[in-house]
Amino acid sequence: MKEQEKKEQFINIFKAAEKHYSKSRKRLAAEEWKHDWQTLIATIMSAQSRDETTIPIAEKLFKKHPTLESIARATPAQIKKVINSINYNNTKAKNIVLAANHLLKHHNGKTPSTIDELLAIPGVGRKTANLILSEVHGEQAICVDTHVHRISNLLGFVKTKTPEETERELMKIAPKKYWNKINRVFVLWGKEVPGKDKEKLLEKINHR
Repeated sequence: MKEQEKKEQFINIFKAAEKHYSKSRKRLAAEEWKHDWQTLIATIMSAQSRDETTIPIAEKLFKKHPTLESIARATPAQIKKVINSINYNNTKAKNIVLAANHLLKHHNGKTPSTIDELLAIPGVGRKTANLILSEVHGEQAICVDTHVHRISNLLGFVKTKTPEETERELMKIAPKKYWNKINRVFVLWGKEVPGKDKEKLLEKINHR
Protein backbone atom coordinates (compact mmCIF):
# COMPACT_ATOMS: atom_id res chain seq x y z
CA MET A 1 0.00 0.00 0.00
CA LYS A 2 1.36 3.41 -0.99
CA GLU A 3 1.90 6.09 1.64
CA GLN A 4 -0.94 8.26 0.32
CA GLU A 5 -3.32 5.30 0.50
CA LYS A 6 -2.21 4.65 4.09
CA LYS A 7 -2.87 8.30 4.93
CA GLU A 8 -6.40 8.11 3.54
CA GLN A 9 -7.05 4.81 5.29
CA PHE A 10 -5.74 6.18 8.57
CA ILE A 11 -7.89 9.32 8.37
CA ASN A 12 -11.08 7.39 7.56
CA ILE A 13 -10.61 4.82 10.31
CA PHE A 14 -9.35 7.29 12.90
CA LYS A 15 -12.28 9.64 12.35
CA ALA A 16 -14.70 6.75 12.92
CA ALA A 17 -12.87 5.67 16.07
CA GLU A 18 -12.66 9.23 17.38
CA LYS A 19 -16.39 9.72 16.84
CA HIS A 20 -17.16 6.44 18.61
CA TYR A 21 -15.07 7.29 21.68
CA SER A 22 -15.59 11.07 21.79
CA LYS A 23 -18.28 10.83 24.47
CA SER A 24 -16.34 8.45 26.71
CA ARG A 25 -15.77 9.80 30.21
CA LYS A 26 -13.26 7.10 31.04
CA ARG A 27 -10.19 8.58 32.68
CA LEU A 28 -6.70 7.50 31.71
CA ALA A 29 -3.71 7.64 34.05
CA ALA A 30 -2.18 10.82 32.61
CA GLU A 31 -5.39 12.82 32.66
CA GLU A 32 -7.04 15.29 35.04
CA TRP A 33 -4.23 15.94 37.52
CA LYS A 34 -4.00 19.34 39.20
CA HIS A 35 -0.23 19.71 38.87
CA ASP A 36 2.04 18.95 35.93
CA TRP A 37 4.45 16.98 38.10
CA GLN A 38 1.56 14.74 39.17
CA THR A 39 0.86 13.97 35.52
CA LEU A 40 4.49 13.02 35.04
CA ILE A 41 4.68 10.78 38.09
CA ALA A 42 1.31 9.13 37.41
CA THR A 43 2.51 8.37 33.89
CA ILE A 44 5.74 6.85 35.22
CA MET A 45 3.60 4.72 37.52
CA SER A 46 1.32 3.60 34.68
CA ALA A 47 3.97 1.58 32.83
CA GLN A 48 2.84 -2.05 32.55
CA SER A 49 -0.13 -1.25 34.79
CA ARG A 50 -3.80 -0.69 34.03
CA ASP A 51 -5.14 2.85 34.29
CA GLU A 52 -7.86 1.60 36.62
CA THR A 53 -5.13 0.35 38.96
CA THR A 54 -2.75 3.28 38.58
CA ILE A 55 -5.15 6.17 39.22
CA PRO A 56 -6.28 5.28 42.78
CA ILE A 57 -2.72 4.39 43.80
CA ALA A 58 -1.46 7.71 42.41
CA GLU A 59 -4.23 9.54 44.27
CA LYS A 60 -3.14 7.79 47.46
CA LEU A 61 0.48 8.80 46.83
CA PHE A 62 -0.40 12.45 46.19
CA LYS A 63 -2.54 12.59 49.31
CA LYS A 64 0.39 11.29 51.35
CA HIS A 65 2.88 13.54 49.53
CA PRO A 66 0.99 16.60 48.27
CA THR A 67 4.05 18.47 46.99
CA LEU A 68 6.95 17.63 44.72
CA GLU A 69 9.30 18.55 47.55
CA SER A 70 7.64 16.01 49.82
CA ILE A 71 8.20 13.25 47.26
CA ALA A 72 11.80 14.35 46.71
CA ARG A 73 12.50 14.12 50.46
CA ALA A 74 10.99 10.64 50.74
CA THR A 75 13.01 7.47 50.44
CA PRO A 76 12.19 4.86 47.81
CA ALA A 77 11.14 2.56 50.65
CA GLN A 78 8.62 5.13 51.88
CA ILE A 79 7.20 5.58 48.38
CA LYS A 80 7.08 1.82 47.83
CA LYS A 81 5.01 1.43 50.98
CA VAL A 82 2.34 3.65 49.42
CA ILE A 83 2.44 2.15 45.91
CA ASN A 84 3.17 -1.45 46.88
CA SER A 85 0.16 -2.87 45.03
CA ILE A 86 1.33 -1.62 41.62
CA ASN A 87 3.49 -3.61 39.20
CA TYR A 88 7.27 -3.09 39.41
CA ASN A 89 6.88 -1.07 42.61
CA ASN A 90 10.58 -1.27 43.51
CA THR A 91 11.77 0.32 40.28
CA LYS A 92 8.90 2.81 40.16
CA ALA A 93 9.44 3.95 43.75
CA LYS A 94 13.11 4.60 43.02
CA ASN A 95 12.32 6.46 39.78
CA ILE A 96 9.60 8.57 41.40
CA VAL A 97 12.04 9.91 44.01
CA LEU A 98 14.78 10.43 41.41
CA ALA A 99 12.36 12.15 39.01
CA ALA A 100 11.13 14.53 41.73
CA ASN A 101 14.68 15.48 42.65
CA HIS A 102 15.60 15.89 38.98
CA LEU A 103 12.71 18.32 38.38
CA LEU A 104 13.65 20.37 41.42
CA LYS A 105 17.38 20.42 40.66
CA HIS A 106 17.27 21.03 36.91
CA HIS A 107 13.89 22.63 36.17
CA ASN A 108 12.87 24.51 39.32
CA GLY A 109 10.10 21.98 39.88
CA LYS A 110 8.59 22.49 36.44
CA THR A 111 7.96 19.79 33.88
CA PRO A 112 10.23 20.43 30.87
CA SER A 113 8.79 20.86 27.40
CA THR A 114 11.36 19.25 25.10
CA ILE A 115 11.74 15.58 24.30
CA ASP A 116 15.45 15.52 25.21
CA GLU A 117 14.89 17.16 28.59
CA LEU A 118 12.05 14.76 29.37
CA LEU A 119 14.06 11.70 28.36
CA ALA A 120 16.78 12.78 30.82
CA ILE A 121 14.35 12.29 33.73
CA PRO A 122 14.71 8.92 35.51
CA GLY A 123 11.88 6.55 34.59
CA VAL A 124 10.89 8.48 31.47
CA GLY A 125 10.94 6.80 28.05
CA ARG A 126 9.54 8.03 24.73
CA LYS A 127 5.99 6.98 25.58
CA THR A 128 5.95 9.03 28.79
CA ALA A 129 7.83 11.93 27.22
CA ASN A 130 5.40 12.21 24.32
CA LEU A 131 2.43 11.91 26.64
CA ILE A 132 3.75 14.80 28.74
CA LEU A 133 4.35 16.92 25.64
CA SER A 134 0.75 16.26 24.64
CA GLU A 135 -1.10 16.35 27.97
CA VAL A 136 0.89 19.03 29.80
CA HIS A 137 2.25 21.27 27.06
CA GLY A 138 -0.37 20.82 24.34
CA GLU A 139 2.27 19.85 21.79
CA GLN A 140 1.51 17.56 18.88
CA ALA A 141 3.21 14.27 19.80
CA ILE A 142 2.37 10.64 19.17
CA CYS A 143 2.42 8.54 22.33
CA VAL A 144 2.78 4.87 21.44
CA ASP A 145 1.85 2.34 24.10
CA THR A 146 0.92 -1.32 23.64
CA HIS A 147 -2.57 -0.46 22.37
CA VAL A 148 -1.37 2.07 19.78
CA HIS A 149 1.38 -0.31 18.64
CA ARG A 150 -0.98 -3.30 18.33
CA ILE A 151 -3.84 -1.50 16.60
CA SER A 152 -1.57 0.33 14.16
CA ASN A 153 0.01 -2.94 13.06
CA LEU A 154 -3.26 -4.87 13.05
CA LEU A 155 -4.93 -2.35 10.74
CA GLY A 156 -1.91 -2.18 8.46
CA PHE A 157 -1.04 1.45 9.10
CA VAL A 158 2.48 0.30 9.96
CA LYS A 159 4.53 -2.88 9.91
CA THR A 160 6.81 -2.46 12.89
CA LYS A 161 8.36 -4.39 15.73
CA THR A 162 8.85 -1.69 18.34
CA PRO A 163 6.82 1.27 19.67
CA GLU A 164 9.60 3.63 18.56
CA GLU A 165 9.31 2.37 14.97
CA THR A 166 5.53 2.72 15.18
CA GLU A 167 5.86 6.32 16.32
CA ARG A 168 8.13 7.18 13.37
CA GLU A 169 5.88 5.47 10.82
CA LEU A 170 2.68 7.02 12.17
CA MET A 171 4.27 10.45 11.88
CA LYS A 172 4.50 9.85 8.12
CA ILE A 173 0.83 9.00 7.58
CA ALA A 174 -1.13 10.69 10.38
CA PRO A 175 -1.90 14.39 9.86
CA LYS A 176 -0.23 16.36 12.63
CA LYS A 177 -3.55 17.69 13.94
CA TYR A 178 -4.39 14.13 15.04
CA TRP A 179 -1.11 13.28 16.76
CA ASN A 180 -2.03 14.11 20.35
CA LYS A 181 -5.46 12.46 19.99
CA ILE A 182 -4.18 9.05 18.85
CA ASN A 183 -3.23 7.69 22.26
CA ARG A 184 -6.53 8.31 24.04
CA VAL A 185 -8.65 7.01 21.17
CA PHE A 186 -6.55 3.90 20.54
CA VAL A 187 -6.21 3.10 24.25
CA LEU A 188 -9.98 3.23 24.79
CA TRP A 189 -10.45 1.16 21.64
CA GLY A 190 -7.76 -1.34 22.57
CA LYS A 191 -9.16 -1.85 26.07
CA GLU A 192 -12.55 -2.77 24.61
CA VAL A 193 -11.22 -4.98 21.84
CA PRO A 194 -8.14 -6.97 22.91
CA GLY A 195 -6.48 -9.57 20.74
CA LYS A 196 -5.62 -9.72 17.06
CA ASP A 197 -9.01 -9.90 15.36
CA LYS A 198 -9.06 -7.04 12.84
CA GLU A 199 -12.74 -7.53 12.01
CA LYS A 200 -13.81 -7.25 15.66
CA LEU A 201 -11.74 -4.12 15.97
CA LEU A 202 -13.45 -2.49 13.00
CA GLU A 203 -16.91 -3.71 13.98
CA LYS A 204 -16.59 -1.85 17.25
CA ILE A 205 -16.35 1.55 15.58
CA ASN A 206 -18.56 0.83 12.57
CA HIS A 207 -21.51 -0.50 14.65
CA ARG A 208 -21.88 -3.48 12.37
